Amino acid sequence: MFPNVNGESHAWFCIIINPCTYCEPILFKEQYSADQSPRNPTLHLIQERKKTALQTMVLMVRILFVSLLIGLVFSDPLPVQDYCVAVTDSETYIPCKNSSLVTIEDFMFYGLNATTEFNDAGLAIVSVNANTFPGLRTQGVSLARADFAVGGVAVPHVHPRATEVAWVLEGTFLSGFIDSQERVFSKVIKKGDVFLIPRGLVHFHKNVGDIVGSLLGFYNSENPGRSTFQDTIFGCEVKEELLEKYLGLSAEDISKVRGKLNLCGKAEAGFSASPN
Repeated sequence: MFPNVNGESHAWFCIIINPCTYCEPILFKEQYSADQSPRNPTLHLIQERKKTALQTMVLMVRILFVSLLIGLVFSDPLPVQDYCVAVTDSETYIPCKNSSLVTIEDFMFYGLNATTEFNDAGLAIVSVNANTFPGLRTQGVSLARADFAVGGVAVPHVHPRATEVAWVLEGTFLSGFIDSQERVFSKVIKKGDVFLIPRGLVHFHKNVGDIVGSLLGFYNSENPGRSTFQDTIFGCEVKEELLEKYLGLSAEDISKVRGKLNLCGKAEAGFSASPN
């Protein structure tokens, strides 16, 4: 609020949104009587209320701006059409299928109840993402079914682009995740329970029951990604000398680990880094 000029007081409402600043002058016509002055208690109270209202407005705009930024950075792009059925035969970019050629079958997936062979860790996965279910393109969701043999385990891994919500269909699991402070959050979960794993955090599941168990995982991305530690650390692209210094292992030890995990040959199901 600026001092009285010609019987009028002026205020500047400035909404600062980096990197631009927008200021719009708003004129408040406040005529003072002969016995009034800017130091009048009533006038001072009015000015303070206007100042508080301005500060509240600026704060609300900033909160809204930050919320919009978070939405842009941490989620899949918003769709600009009703749907975008992926054309999966494209080698570089996945365009949208011509809407006149879209049918009901583009929005159906029939393989979730299919059974697959367990890998050496006792895990079998059916992934349902934009690569396997084209109708999910631009919708920002995907899911996966994971079956576990008794004692089977989903080795520590991350989904870099999505939060996971795991729903226990059958069995009993020890599930958990590790935060950036190396705190471990784990719990035994049973049929009907739901467990949330925050985006990008290391997590695991192990069947601790006496029957084959199943989990259904939901993700807030059409392609959440999946990367395991053995792929990341012991992958063939990582120089042996780096691992020797970092882990204190010999070249022979590293070779044994890679051979055991079959990382430098044909990767086994469930162990390879994949977009699923």
